[in-house]
Amino acid sequence: MELVDICFNFAHESFRADEHAVLKRAIEAGVTRLICTGSDLEDSERSVALAEHMPEHLFATVGVHPHRALTWDEATADTLHRLAGDHPKIRAIGEAGLDFNRDYSPRPDQERAFEAQLELAASLGLPAFLHEREAHEHFIAILRRHRAQLGNAVVHCFTGTEDELLAYLDLDLHIGITGWICDERRGHHLKDFIHHIPPNRLMIETDAPYLLPRDMHPKPRSRRNEPAYLPHILQVIAETLNRSAEQLAAETTATARAFYGI
Repeated sequence: MELVDICFNFAHESFRADEHAVLKRAIEAGVTRLICTGSDLEDSERSVALAEHMPEHLFATVGVHPHRALTWDEATADTLHRLAGDHPKIRAIGEAGLDFNRDYSPRPDQERAFEAQLELAASLGLPAFLHEREAHEHFIAILRRHRAQLGNAVVHCFTGTEDELLAYLDLDLHIGITGWICDERRGHHLKDFIHHIPPNRLMIETDAPYLLPRDMHPKPRSRRNEPAYLPHILQVIAETLNRSAEQLAAETTATARAFYGI
């Protein structure tokens, strides 16, 4: 099986000591293409540098996560535009969106940075890589205003309700599923309705180093998630959908390749 991890926070400091070993384990597990996610300007630049250094397997997104929206300014916008405008390793704008769960940045700043990044994605003809947590109504209202100008867009790490999922599908959005679905405390509800996601809109991801699947046994001592564990997430989703892992791998990989042009 060949898999694509559509969200790998490889710029995170926890990977610096063993980045080559992490990538080697991923490839041995069949995860041969990985999207390094930008969460602020520094992480975006580091993600691009990593993708350049390991070009056979890595691609990058550039953007500002809602947690860090307070840092958004015209200089950030200009730098991201320059980075993404003509770089072959950059395949999406984001991680952009709204997070009203923790409100690390004020909500008006989140909305301002979100809209600006949607406009950037539209102007550059790049996909939008999106984050939403406990902000569905505001998030989808903003998306509706910009959807006609956008191309591909994915709500990554979907954790919401059935109604929210259907609303995103109605907007022709792709959906990313993480190891959240492996968590019997807070993610088990996803198993009741992910069958609504068409094969050409479903993608899978680890969101590493976060969201280590709770049902993994034995768990790594570090408790750090990494792309090598993506086959575990794939297996859980395949069982939920009553499909073989091989079929789901082929479908999600084809969808991710088409979405990112990789």
